[in-house]
Amino acid sequence: MNNTTQSFFHPSKRSESGQAFIEFSFVLMMMAVMLFGLIDFGRFIYERQVMVNLSREGSNLASRGTDITNAAAGVMASSSPLNLNVYGSGVIITAVTNGGSGQFFIRAQFPTGGVTAAASKVGNGPGAPATLSILSANVPPANETLYVTEVFSGFTSVTPIGNLLQLVMPPTNYDVAYFTGL
Repeated sequence: MNNTTQSFFHPSKRSESGQAFIEFSFVLMMMAVMLFGLIDFGRFIYERQVMVNLSREGSNLASRGTDITNAAAGVMASSSPLNLNVYGSGVIITAVTNGGSGQFFIRAQFPTGGVTAAASKVGNGPGAPATLSILSANVPPANETLYVTEVFSGFTSVTPIGNLLQLVMPPTNYDVAYFTGL
């Protein structure tokens, strides 16, 4: 009875070490998932912020009188952490004019990088109608130009957990900026 009582109330060191190993394995796995998730999510947010800055700079350059081809080249030159030359990524700068009575049309458009004008959410090609869903009929004023810079960038995760996060993060980042011209 003495041996049974002792082993029941005081388990052996071997069974305790096995339990600790199992608990450590679960905690280590959860910490790895959190770490890899944070790495990919942080990269996603960083790339998104770079895209916001690029789209604003492209529209700002074009609205101050820079030719849209030169403005697009400037945006591409400063897109350092992003690779905008791959298929589906790139920059599209579009000059949109208000023809009066709220009808917008594309005056000029220049795609660069790995994206074509067909990917634009504003419209395709000079003379085509422009879709500016967030603006009212007063922006830009009649016979004035609005410069729209769209930046597309594909996102690929660098960790195995990042593939699971694709449910939350889109595979292609998109940002757009609108500036009125001179």
